[in-house]
Amino acid sequence: MQNTSKQYDAVVATCRSLFINKMKDYGSAWRILRLPSLTDQIFIKAQRIRKLQENDVRKVDEDEKSEFIGIINYSVMALIQLEKGVVAQPDLGVEEAIELYDEKIAETKALMMNKNHDYGEAWRDMRVSSLTDLIIQKLLRVKQIEDNKGKTLVSEGIDANYQDMINYSIFAMVLINENDD
Repeated sequence: MQNTSKQYDAVVATCRSLFINKMKDYGSAWRILRLPSLTDQIFIKAQRIRKLQENDVRKVDEDEKSEFIGIINYSVMALIQLEKGVVAQPDLGVEEAIELYDEKIAETKALMMNKNHDYGEAWRDMRVSSLTDLIIQKLLRVKQIEDNKGKTLVSEGIDANYQDMINYSIFAMVLINENDD
């Protein structure tokens, strides 16, 4: 699991760098997005990944990695929105946004390490396409919870689903990187 932790951190470093650069370009404009809007952005990215996996022809020169990065970063934004609420105007500076990003990633990594221990790194034997399907399933669950005004009877909340999407996306990136080597 030591290797998993390092691989996880390497993927996060790439995602974090893009998040920081976009914060410098756009500020925290994303803070005005309601959760369903963030969920829909993640859904678009997951659907595009699925189409890339199913189709031989690509009309836009982007690969799955950039879409998984988007899922990770939008999911972190959603976790921040869950904690801080939606605002009418951007309200976070770069430093505070990075602190919140790092906090959400640390919580999500701790969850992954605990689950990874219990599951024995079963994800390493999965296909990237299966991880994509699991992300889409999580998105459909989140949409249903949102439609139910956040109420669940026996299920985990929205935050756990966003964390799972982050972790599945990171697993997919690790597997893609290993296949590229």
